[in-house]
Amino acid sequence: MRIDIITVLPEMLESPLGCSIIKRAQDKGLVEIHVHNLRDYTTNKHRKVDDYPFGGEAGMVMQIQPIDAAISALKAERTYDEVIFTSPDGEQFTQPIANQLSLLNNIIILCGHYKGVDYRVREHLITREISIGDYVLTGGELPAAVMTDAIVRLIPGVIGDEQSALSDSFQDNLLAPPVYSRPAVYNGWEVPPILLSGHQAKIDEWKYEQALERTRRLRPDLLK
Repeated sequence: MRIDIITVLPEMLESPLGCSIIKRAQDKGLVEIHVHNLRDYTTNKHRKVDDYPFGGEAGMVMQIQPIDAAISALKAERTYDEVIFTSPDGEQFTQPIANQLSLLNNIIILCGHYKGVDYRVREHLITREISIGDYVLTGGELPAAVMTDAIVRLIPGVIGDEQSALSDSFQDNLLAPPVYSRPAVYNGWEVPPILLSGHQAKIDEWKYEQALERTRRLRPDLLK
């Protein structure tokens, strides 16, 4: 899989994409992640990529020319399954969307910034708009990192125990059940005896009941 991220702040992505599981996935050749500086594609001699909006609204708008040039340059080299724009008013990013995107071959993620992008970008160059929550950030770099992390960890071979990803919260519209580790008793606090019983069928039943209870209590909207 290949993920190309277009941004005005490539340095913001160096740390989250260059360590831990994401780095190991790249080292193994399971995913390619390329970060592109949008300023490299502008025709402005001062490397400017934004301008004032028509109509007199406050703030600056990302211009269409460098974005079109960046996306066109990438598309000239390969076919992309999705061109995603990170936007607070896009569809809500969920585990099912992460599952779906992890099955694709090539993805472009355009990081929003300033007041937003020239709307013609969204009308003609983007295939999907995604938000990580109902709030506004200073830019789309953090959402791009969040989506990349959620997608890459689902690629076979990235996580040592692939079953671990399949049992994560939201995979079946339920929150994950509680997990415990050694010691079995700490400070008088005990691990539920069922987990020490060795009876796998009953353990699985307990886990499902706990997942259902936690979801009802914490995220009842998921059960709808």
